[in-house]
Amino acid sequence: MFRPTRAASDRGFTLLETLVALIVLVVGVLATATLAGRCMNTNRQSKYMSLAAELASEKLEDLNRWDADDPQICVPAGSQSVGSLTSDVLQTTSCPPPLNMCSSTGNSDVVNYFDDVAINTVVTGNNSPCPNTTYGCFSEIVSTIYNGSTVYVTTVHPPSGQIQTLSPSSTTPPALVTFHRRWIIEGNTPAAGVGAICLPGTRRVTVLATLMDKSVQPPVTFQMSTVRP
Repeated sequence: MFRPTRAASDRGFTLLETLVALIVLVVGVLATATLAGRCMNTNRQSKYMSLAAELASEKLEDLNRWDADDPQICVPAGSQSVGSLTSDVLQTTSCPPPLNMCSSTGNSDVVNYFDDVAINTVVTGNNSPCPNTTYGCFSEIVSTIYNGSTVYVTTVHPPSGQIQTLSPSSTTPPALVTFHRRWIIEGNTPAAGVGAICLPGTRRVTVLATLMDKSVQPPVTFQMSTVRP
């Protein structure tokens, strides 16, 4: 007895067709996930690069506030530079004699040409304007070496704009993100038209800020320079 065959459209999917459809679906999902991951990494890196630029600029401003004959910014007599961008330098820096006092002795102090900046959004304590993250606060914890010990100074940046610096602490703070900064001050070059050897010239200050989170690739670094008297 003769039976008519089914039309091709009524036969459904074969195993091979289903497998091909699954492969196409998996490839599409993987491509989408890869693109999303790259976008997230790019956004994350851009955020940290912006922070690194801000911290480098902030350090330059901090160094600019020191007088030309202060150990924090001067270059020792006979040296072309002080500090380093490739290693942590901690030393006693002796400045040349002050302006118009050639026979005098310059200032001297122990100076660290590096620090760490911890970025956190959680600030607690009765003296803080931001007791928790509800207020959207941003805190910056800078380490410095004082009398041979590491001291941490926290600056709070609340939405109100009333920046507040908390009392220094010797306790290592919990940090979400940490940047390491190094700076170098390159030798005094006599200003044009100035003949007296005791007059301070211009100097170039360069700061390098590096993100310490190795999971962010490529690594985030930002270098900035300025010229000052």
